Amino acid sequence: MSRTLNKVMLIGNVGRDPELKFTPSGIPVATFRLATSETWKDRNGNLQEHTDWHTIVAWRGLAEVCQKLLRKGTRIYLEGKLQTRTIEDKNNNTRRNIVEVIAENMIVLDARKQKENSDSSEERIISDSLYPDTSFDANDFSDFDTELTDTFDESYDFDESDKKNDDSPF
Repeated sequence: MSRTLNKVMLIGNVGRDPELKFTPSGIPVATFRLATSETWKDRNGNLQEHTDWHTIVAWRGLAEVCQKLLRKGTRIYLEGKLQTRTIEDKNNNTRRNIVEVIAENMIVLDARKQKENSDSSEERIISDSLYPDTSFDANDFSDFDTELTDTFDESYDFDESDKKNDDSPF
């Protein structure tokens, strides 16, 4: 028997305010982009930087918390799992894969944002396990209809206006 692990841990900055939508059966789903950056010095001693953008999807109670607490620029720690979906582009009849991180736990690291949203100065740890019935089976898309899936596709396209010329997430 082979054992596998699908675990993602990210520390980064929210690229834009989370967008909260609901499935036809009323389940909340939040999507947002998270930027992670790395810096290094090249052979000439020049500082280089590379930013990766991740699509984050949070379900149920965690989705509502993300929509309430997160804003563009908020620094967070996020745990989740990778999920790949295949969608069909109706404009030119092609299929494309979308890789997303399904959020399971989140910690808001930005103390400034924390103080605005809570009375406590402690780290705010948010987990989907704090909410009843927050588990999500990646193969269960029965709650989606085609129209809702099509509206999600627009949010996955990277909007160049969110990115400065220096490729910084701020």
